[in-house]
Amino acid sequence: MTIKPLIILPDPILRQISSTIETIDSEVKKLADDMLETMYDAPGIGLAAIQIGVARRMLVLDVSKDGEDKQPLVFINPEIVASTDARSVYEEGCLSIPDYYAEVERPAGITVKHLDRDGKEQLTEADGLLATCLQHEIDHLNGVLFIDHISKLKREMVIRKFTKAAKMRGSKAL
Repeated sequence: MTIKPLIILPDPILRQISSTIETIDSEVKKLADDMLETMYDAPGIGLAAIQIGVARRMLVLDVSKDGEDKQPLVFINPEIVASTDARSVYEEGCLSIPDYYAEVERPAGITVKHLDRDGKEQLTEADGLLATCLQHEIDHLNGVLFIDHISKLKREMVIRKFTKAAKMRGSKAL
């Protein structure tokens, strides 16, 4: 397994729409392993493939609490097929927007159709933190960032801050 470098805002890669994974082969399974290793190292609770520069529809999650055994989850080609009318608000952060957090309102419960690591179709019903995390990561696969769910003013401030930081680092990602 390999820890991959994270793509950081304002890199335009984060706005790419990820493509469907047609075949689950050893390359896809290695990508899942690398993504989990990268996520745990960061540390984070979710990671979409686009966040390491791979525009494929896969995400990994682990919302287990500190002290609990790890519960890594792999979602390939995830699609939200149902959501509740009830809403919940969580303070979200993102490995691609380090050290910035904001409250985001999303559906409290969702149902996600996806393939597991072995290519078997699954239906996952989620609420609470798992539902929020799934929605956050699926957004990434569609080129959407959590800051797109906050006010335009706050979003522009965050983008300016990260653009300035990238310029100071001499990033070519602008």
